[in-house]
Amino acid sequence: MACKIFSAFLTFLLFLLHLHFSAGLQQTDVQAGYWFPASGLLASGINSTLFTHLLCAFADVNSTTYQVTIPSSNQAPFSSFTQTVQKKNPSVKTLLSIGGGGANPETFASMASQNSSRGSFISSSISLARSYGFSGLDLDWEYPSNSTQMTNLGTLLNEWRAAVDSEAESTNNKALLLSAAVFYSWNYYSVLYPTQNISNNLDWINIMAYDFYGPGWSSVTGPPAALYNPGNQVSGDSGITAWIQSGLSAKQIVLGLPFYGYAWNLTNANNHGLFAPTNGAAISSDGSIGYSEILSYIKQNNATKVFNATVVSDYCYSGTTWIGYDDTQSISTKVSYAKGKGLLGYFAWQVGDDSNWTLSSTG
Repeated sequence: MACKIFSAFLTFLLFLLHLHFSAGLQQTDVQAGYWFPASGLLASGINSTLFTHLLCAFADVNSTTYQVTIPSSNQAPFSSFTQTVQKKNPSVKTLLSIGGGGANPETFASMASQNSSRGSFISSSISLARSYGFSGLDLDWEYPSNSTQMTNLGTLLNEWRAAVDSEAESTNNKALLLSAAVFYSWNYYSVLYPTQNISNNLDWINIMAYDFYGPGWSSVTGPPAALYNPGNQVSGDSGITAWIQSGLSAKQIVLGLPFYGYAWNLTNANNHGLFAPTNGAAISSDGSIGYSEILSYIKQNNATKVFNATVVSDYCYSGTTWIGYDDTQSISTKVSYAKGKGLLGYFAWQVGDDSNWTLSSTG
């Protein structure tokens, strides 16, 4: 009898362990979103219950002192950002993102090249994060463009982590999180990221797996954020694979999801598939268009919508206007991909482009 009871107990215990690990395989630790005030969305309007982490973008780097600063126009919303988003979700963590696509990459290169300028950047970033109540810092240097700059990035990360740990120990505070927004692949046009320094010092990297096709650099239509791209190495999956093969753990990788797309003018309205000839941008000067605007365009123009499961991307067309973007099916597939690959999670650029939190709610 005792043997049967023990056997039943063991079976039950194994069942519980199976449930625990199965649940773990279906979860991600980071469901993040960048907030960009120029989008028009107030911080108070963010549905922070949908996120584990929110990144406030962007702080600047002074080109002379190399201190991290916040533009005067953003002082008020940035200083109250953490307090504001935690009203709806007290457990959401906030990070201050530094740089961005509009920042001068040479300022970052110069800052990272000298011990004194790195020190100025590091100490000011920590001070700013603490004074504004952020849980962490995010580096968005787009992009270190040669091997020297990549080496200097590695040194910067070493010193940043050491300073963050030292500050936490001396103040008895929890150490600030450190992340970085990076190119979709470990290989930036034959210049390689310092994987070991990244692995040792960052909590995770935010992989910008988008902007693969756009009217400013592509004369044909294309999936702006293809997860797969048969016959072409430019895709989210190829980038993730390259990062993992470089030695970075999947649990330090967060996959980027674009809440925007690009619009082209078709050369021929009757040729409206992927990789169709175009003659420039549509709708906006560079063709960029947020998800909420895309939905409005589709409704107003009765545009035809298509989901392509091969590349995992959506597009729509009406007349000579063609828009590539990610809709709910693409986002859902990518979230499943992140879970299946064992990635740390996924992030959105940027939450102000969503429509009634449709994409943010997709999992």
